[in-house]
Amino acid sequence: MANIIMKDNKEKLQKAVEWLHKCGALLFEVVPVSETFQGKLIWDGLIFVFDLIGHPQATKAYSWSSPIEGSTKRRYYAVLNISPIDSPEKAVRAAIVQEYKRKNTAH
Repeated sequence: MANIIMKDNKEKLQKAVEWLHKCGALLFEVVPVSETFQGKLIWDGLIFVFDLIGHPQATKAYSWSSPIEGSTKRRYYAVLNISPIDSPEKAVRAAIVQEYKRKNTAH
């Protein structure tokens, strides 16, 4: 069962990377990441690392999904490996900061 879920997730994440960044993507590795802030766990999951084919600036992308609050849907992330983002952990941190800013500037 876990292999089926992993394969389904991999395919959706690969499609998200390819669609968002207009290039090909091949799975390179899957990395577990846990992120805390002020002693609280704010992210714990698997980050899929893709090699990119034909992207003009990046050779890798980090991708994952998370549930959307108050919904049964998921939000898909596809963060490019472009300085200063050079690891799955930094990709997650950047997405968390971006989401925080988005929530706190919405009117």
